[in-house]
Amino acid sequence: MRRLPGEQRRLAAAKARLDRLALYPRPVSLRGVRVLVWPSFFRVPGFRRYHGYALWRTIVVRSANASENLLTHELCHVWQAQHRRFAQLWAWLRYPYRANPFEREARAAVASTRSLS
Repeated sequence: MRRLPGEQRRLAAAKARLDRLALYPRPVSLRGVRVLVWPSFFRVPGFRRYHGYALWRTIVVRSANASENLLTHELCHVWQAQHRRFAQLWAWLRYPYRANPFEREARAAVASTRSLS
């Protein structure tokens, strides 16, 4: 397990994308947010299908080559937790992955901020 190379720069780029959206009253805060490259985390049953995972203020990625889209998606989950932590936890228990409204919101955030170039 190690920190993501260029972590602050890459988080700032993901934040800049999310700052274009008005999903929550305050912009996502990067305070205390860290990104760990931890391939073995994704060997745990239940996590094998993921390339990234957000744990409130910690984003875990499978590879140091994590895309900006993946970082934006996971940072959106951090933003959700900053504003609706208990609703987010309840949704993970209540909905299947694809139907989870927080998952849908994160996917839409990436899609709507994706560069056209």
